[in-house]
Amino acid sequence: MPSVFIKTYGCQMNERDSEAVAAQLVARGYALAPSEASADVVLLNTCSVRDLAEQKALRKMGAIAGDARKRGRNVVLGFMGCVAQSRGRELMDRLPDLDLVLGTQKLHRVADHLDELISRRRERIVDTGVEEGSESRIREHLVNGHASASSRRVTAFVSIMQGCNQYCTFCIVPYTRGAERSRSIAEIVAECSELASHGVKEITLLGQIVTSFGRREVPARDGRSPFVKLLEAVHDVQGIERIRFTSPHPKGYGADLIAAFARLPKLCGHAHLPAQSGSDRILRLMHRGYTRERFLDIVRRLREASPRIAIGTDLIVGFPGETEEDFEATMSLVREASLDSAFVFKYSPRKDTPASVMPSPVPEDVIEVRHARLLSVVDEQVATKLGSCVGRRMEVLVEGPSHKNPARLEGRTRCNRIVVFEGGERHHGQLMDVAIVRASRSTLYGAPAVLMD
Repeated sequence: MPSVFIKTYGCQMNERDSEAVAAQLVARGYALAPSEASADVVLLNTCSVRDLAEQKALRKMGAIAGDARKRGRNVVLGFMGCVAQSRGRELMDRLPDLDLVLGTQKLHRVADHLDELISRRRERIVDTGVEEGSESRIREHLVNGHASASSRRVTAFVSIMQGCNQYCTFCIVPYTRGAERSRSIAEIVAECSELASHGVKEITLLGQIVTSFGRREVPARDGRSPFVKLLEAVHDVQGIERIRFTSPHPKGYGADLIAAFARLPKLCGHAHLPAQSGSDRILRLMHRGYTRERFLDIVRRLREASPRIAIGTDLIVGFPGETEEDFEATMSLVREASLDSAFVFKYSPRKDTPASVMPSPVPEDVIEVRHARLLSVVDEQVATKLGSCVGRRMEVLVEGPSHKNPARLEGRTRCNRIVVFEGGERHHGQLMDVAIVRASRSTLYGAPAVLMD
């Protein structure tokens, strides 16, 4: 059978989709190639949230096609995901060597379409239509390169929904992922139980706005939202030791979810809380649905419920109309919230979104300066937070060899900090206490606590 190489751009949702596509193809008999240079099929799973990611994918596909022509190789080339969804047949016109364009609700059809292309039953395929039930079609997991059971993985992503109904003015996701559709709690629990039976100990629940899970499908009861009921159900899965979720919306942090951090032991003490801006005026223009005061109140209540919780955020610099006063409000929000981490993005206009035609765009040189200033504050704050961990014992789930130094082990704390430490193969997959002895600007270093006694 042919070999396939999949390159992924963008978020954890795309990572999860790529894994499921790879699992489907392996189950169909395809081999996974180590690089595009040796593959019979190359698929790019694309992101269109920012122009940079979109342009990188387009340039990459052009380079792959050019190399295949130069070497006289007959390679099947395909775009999947958000760029495929938003551009559709236009991609075929731009890239004559392209064979497959597959939208966000059609990923479960990859194997069938590739079979048709390879057997030459069809020449070029564009499939970007809406498909009912697509949120439940991507459930396969790739295990050590095989769609089978024997796994050394101890963490896994589980997609619980697709789509978004928020329509933030800067965001293209509702147009590429469609309206919100949620899976059933029973279906998600069954997937988590299957993963647990193969050794997975930590589950990350995924959705475009994960806290919106089941709002139309699952009735709220006893003051608990559908998402909190899902957390409780996954919490009961034997073998699952940790639960995380991403990406939420501040509006989803109701009293029941905040309380869950205190009463559900498996729910990790890490809350991602995308602020985007510290200016109420900009938040209104973004259509975010909360105020600066509301954001800070959620931060305060989360820390009251779980004093050790780590809180991260997303921030956008240079949104149309952002003044120096608006930007300073974002800087002060970061300081006042005392955040543990932050992803800082330069505003990227996306075609057909309301923000793309808003007046008073911020000059690129101003965006660059503001971006650097905000990053400096965030980096300093993160370094301080990491430094405060030195001398503590922290529970770490051992995920495997360190990415930078395979002679050492790597894992994450409950508050989502990476820890590198000495250890052996016997520690893989264990939850263990690690004594933190040193911190860099992004990583903690330690030793198994038993060795320090």
